[in-house]
Amino acid sequence: MKRSWKIVICMLTGLILLPFLLMAADKPVLSMSTTTSTQASGLLDILLPEFEKDTGIRVKVIAKGTGAAIRDGMDGNVDVIFVHAKERELDFVQKGYGTKRYAVMHNDFVILGSSQDKAGIRGTSDASAALKKIATSGSLFISRGDDSGTHTKEQALWKQAGLEMKKVQSVITKKGKKTTISFTQPSGDWYYSLGQGMGKVLTFADEKQAYTLSDRGTYIKYKFGRKQGIDLEVLCEGDQLLYNPYGVIPVNPKKHPHTKFDLARQYAEWIVSPKAQKMIADYRLEGKQLFYPDAIQ
Repeated sequence: MKRSWKIVICMLTGLILLPFLLMAADKPVLSMSTTTSTQASGLLDILLPEFEKDTGIRVKVIAKGTGAAIRDGMDGNVDVIFVHAKERELDFVQKGYGTKRYAVMHNDFVILGSSQDKAGIRGTSDASAALKKIATSGSLFISRGDDSGTHTKEQALWKQAGLEMKKVQSVITKKGKKTTISFTQPSGDWYYSLGQGMGKVLTFADEKQAYTLSDRGTYIKYKFGRKQGIDLEVLCEGDQLLYNPYGVIPVNPKKHPHTKFDLARQYAEWIVSPKAQKMIADYRLEGKQLFYPDAIQ
């Protein structure tokens, strides 16, 4: 008898939920490949529900390094990309993989380290000089090493610092798929390439009390937005070379006709709208602003 009642209750519950499940199934879905910083910072948790509310479009997020996100766009695996490596983004559009780059927002990169600051870079604003001091002192530096926008910026800063670089190859595995990437990095045991996203790099660098380069948004999230914050401190900031712009690019339907260009364009135009730009400007953790809008000043 009890079992019969359980079956009846389950059937009634299913009937009650069925209209909601059908409504969810009917909603169009947009696939977006994006840098880990937009997700790890918590920004997408604020933006995407509001976008769905305004448009009825759900966004399937695939978070990875910028290089991998751009490759997703080139291969037609997603409808839109949201990344932060402006030169690579413009090249993506110029080669016909994307239709247009929408300037969305910016923050900056910061060089982090422990309070001990063995390399003595605290309070400096010359990023290349700070990295050179880290290398000269032999202090441990943790690199993302994942072909992300942050990793791309880091390589440019090492080059600017005039350090001898070596070419390396690394295999990155995401969801069972292996990708080989090539890049340059400094020589020496003091330099460690992790091949992971920003969150894991921050956690590892914190454990090792090492130096690392991070976008400010993810750093603020991991420093102030979690119960167990990290102890790393901002030691070098303010260099123009540390500027970090983000852009959204719909994948070109001429390259990949199967992509949902109309949805991608709708998303791109929404995220640069006054409403979304205000949400980006207002997003704070512990009173600290993580991103600054670029479409609406």
